[in-house]
Amino acid sequence: MSDKVEVCFPIRSHERMENGLGFLLPICWRLPPVQWYMGLHSVALCPQRQQERKGSDNKMEVSVKCNLIMEATPVTFAIVCWSFALLWRAGWKRPLSRTKTNPVVIQDLPFEEVSKGVPDEGKVQKQNDTDGVCVFKCLLNRDTECCRVGKESVLITLGYSSALLKFESHADLSSFSNTLQSCRNEKKESSVFSQRTEEASAVQYFQFYGCISQQQNMMQDFVRTATYHRAILQNHIDFRDKIVLDVGCGSGILSFFAVQAGARRVYAVEASSVAQYAEMLVKNNHLSDKIIVLPGKIEDISLPEAIDVIVSEPMGYMLFNERMLESYLHSKKWLKANGMMFPTFSDIHLAPFSDEQLYMEHYSRANFWHQQCFYGVNLSSLRGAAVDEYFRQPIVDTFDVRILMARTVKYTVNFMDAEEADLHRVEIPFVFQMTQSGLIHGLAFWFDVAFVGSVVTVWLSTAPTEPLTHWYQVRCLLHTPLFAKEGETLSGKVLFVANRRQSYDIHIVALVNQTGFRSGNILDLKNPFFRFA
Repeated sequence: MSDKVEVCFPIRSHERMENGLGFLLPICWRLPPVQWYMGLHSVALCPQRQQERKGSDNKMEVSVKCNLIMEATPVTFAIVCWSFALLWRAGWKRPLSRTKTNPVVIQDLPFEEVSKGVPDEGKVQKQNDTDGVCVFKCLLNRDTECCRVGKESVLITLGYSSALLKFESHADLSSFSNTLQSCRNEKKESSVFSQRTEEASAVQYFQFYGCISQQQNMMQDFVRTATYHRAILQNHIDFRDKIVLDVGCGSGILSFFAVQAGARRVYAVEASSVAQYAEMLVKNNHLSDKIIVLPGKIEDISLPEAIDVIVSEPMGYMLFNERMLESYLHSKKWLKANGMMFPTFSDIHLAPFSDEQLYMEHYSRANFWHQQCFYGVNLSSLRGAAVDEYFRQPIVDTFDVRILMARTVKYTVNFMDAEEADLHRVEIPFVFQMTQSGLIHGLAFWFDVAFVGSVVTVWLSTAPTEPLTHWYQVRCLLHTPLFAKEGETLSGKVLFVANRRQSYDIHIVALVNQTGFRSGNILDLKNPFFRFA
């Protein structure tokens, strides 16, 4: 059992709001007290549109009625509040009263309408009040910040705005809080994403991708963006009049590409706060009828229909970092039997390299801890721990292919066939035939992804021989370099073990077969060293 709570803020047509919009700033301290009465078993209803009225005798009346609506699906709380209503400076001519106001009542809406946050005009019923209007609807999930204020109120933060809900009694507040907490806990336990991810890691991750600057960094990667654009537009036959799902849409750029290719409708799912900016872009480009932005994780949201094509950019450093590939694979539960995925599969490449300068540079980073009199303190006992830590860092940079000592080995992940569990532990065995003699300092990694369409297959490559991308390449050092002659073989394996920090522990074992010399390393992909900077 789950609950959906909706809140409605009707604005009386015969009353007007005061001038002065403080919409983008959290300036609740500027507002006079506002009381939104909620009774036990209450529902606040969905706002539909904003109305602006100005005049000298400005006043606004807000009424709220609550009821609990039972749903069979895992629940998201829909608390309807319009941050706009809080941030307008309002002057009250008389106390709010439930007996003098009749709230707008909204029927249970289909998912498409609820998702867009703008219900159909025909879905709204007005009871004994023909001029009441609902203005907005937003969602409250388990990650939304809220706290109790006093004995009868709850303060809810929604983006850059806050809503204060005042109950008639402490008992009403307790009932609401208990229901909220119960459903939050149920949601958390049932979330596939939460089960595999530490909360601290998830918070940091979504804060990072919630920044416009980070979205800009990815969008300005010409190779990345232009390749996606080409893959989608050149295979427009696969998108024309299709239902598309954009997993982790970010700014929504791939959703726009899908519409340009003729998609009938696109569901753009984004769990970070950048979802609000994606919605702004959709509205400003007049595509609200085509692109539906769904805030939330793909593991938690629901869709009203099956999907023809899934698009996403789920690749991280060394392909696997951030574990978004699992979310991409999870989204296949919505894919039709004959559906398509863009990208379709990926190849991760690895090869041994020789780079004495890199090895010594990395090793010398620990020299700081060799000091025996640092402001009178002997630091040398920590030098060994520092060396171990630095060598656990994969190195993100680019390099000249001439440092590679053998032809690459590749490992393929077919997104159409792979399951989420397949990525929890990825083992890549290798046997390299050395093409030159010298010291092997480690293994270099990069990846390619293929977009297999009906018209053409388009490749996105992060290889060192191709134009540079924001993924660069990644190199993992061996603790001890290995010497090998031309013609000898280097064998071993790379093991990726997923962790709850949205990344992997990398275990490398390497052996020169002719000499028996062996080396290896264990690296933390969550903590790379960005050498290119």
